[in-house]
Amino acid sequence: MAPFNLAPLADTVGYALIFLLIGVGFGAVLEMSGFGDTRKLAAQFYMRDMTVLKVMFTAIVVAAVLIFLASAFGLLDYSRVWVNPTYLVPGIVGGLIMGVGFIIGGFCPGTSLVAASTLKVDGMFFVLGVTFGIFLFGETVGWFEGFFNSTFYGRFTLADWLGLPYGVVVVALVLMALVMFWGAEIAEAYFGERKAWRDISLVPRSRGKVVAGGALLALALVVAIKGQPTIEDRYSWIAEEAEQQLRDRAVFVDPAEVVDLKKDFAVSVEILDLRSEAEFNLFHIAGARRIDPGDVRDPSFVRALLAVPDNTVTFLVSSVEDDAVRAWRDLRAQGVLNLYVIAGGIEGWLERYPPPSCVAERNPSGAMVWRYAVGDRIPAAHPFARWKDPPLPCAVATVGEPAHGEGVVTPGYVKKVKLQRKVAAKGGCG
Repeated sequence: MAPFNLAPLADTVGYALIFLLIGVGFGAVLEMSGFGDTRKLAAQFYMRDMTVLKVMFTAIVVAAVLIFLASAFGLLDYSRVWVNPTYLVPGIVGGLIMGVGFIIGGFCPGTSLVAASTLKVDGMFFVLGVTFGIFLFGETVGWFEGFFNSTFYGRFTLADWLGLPYGVVVVALVLMALVMFWGAEIAEAYFGERKAWRDISLVPRSRGKVVAGGALLALALVVAIKGQPTIEDRYSWIAEEAEQQLRDRAVFVDPAEVVDLKKDFAVSVEILDLRSEAEFNLFHIAGARRIDPGDVRDPSFVRALLAVPDNTVTFLVSSVEDDAVRAWRDLRAQGVLNLYVIAGGIEGWLERYPPPSCVAERNPSGAMVWRYAVGDRIPAAHPFARWKDPPLPCAVATVGEPAHGEGVVTPGYVKKVKLQRKVAAKGGCG
């Protein structure tokens, strides 16, 4: 049942063949559109032939409509579609450099490959220039790496920027494209065919184009009216597998495994604490970040989690497990990978790594009673490090002593964490 899980295809021969066919098809469309000819490409900048704008923007708006139409009807999980992360200022500078190169050389990287494949000499030279430029960039990027990675916005779309529903943005995008196509026809008549203004018809000349544009706009309106799936809808797509993981406790990680991962330099550990501020101030795991339960439905918060590197493991923790499990369901529905729950919550953590009895102890009912609000200033919060400067008088005996996870055998546990990686299948003219 849709949406279909294509992840098992990754790193297979079939996967490679699919993208080979897509690449060949894309190149064939560029060649049929005349994009292997520098004269046609350069004419774009003189407004004599607007084929580049019309072909590329047609591809953009058709893809946008079909992607969000499929998402609206539950055929596609948009959170699993790769969106290039945004580095705003470097992107603008890179676009300007590429634009200048496009005007001077008459090609972009994609169209130069099309020209070279049809044995056009200028295309071959442009490909050689691209290859040399890639080599030069690789050798010098260290000099400006700070700038290259600056103004990072992660997975940032027009809908995120405008704060509008995706359907509304799709309709606006289609309307903008249709106006641009209409203007391009007028520009071609004036600059390309050298017609006087009085001889230029403002009515589109092709009835087929009008019908196609109307059909595209109608589909965009369907996207806007239907709306995108809710978090609950998206969780229903993965509910069978996800609930089985919860029943099998496959996503509940022993505190000792969290400690071992914190000591692993190849892994980045993020701990999100869903408790109240008062509970967080009483005690929390070192390095944990407190969030409100509602944050897991905030698009900007989720966008940041989707942008983390593949070696990042995110752990959710609450007093016991209930709040963390609810947050896990919401975040999994929104496509967050490498997401786990700390088994037993903070209570489970303190069972593994109990605080000094002078700081807190359990009452007859088993609840932890704190004498101090210690935050992360006791060894129980740092089982992965040596504690040297205890701030509390009752903790003097721990000065210089190995912390819970150091110098002792790690308590036994079953390893649960298995890193998943995002597969970035991407391409385009550049």
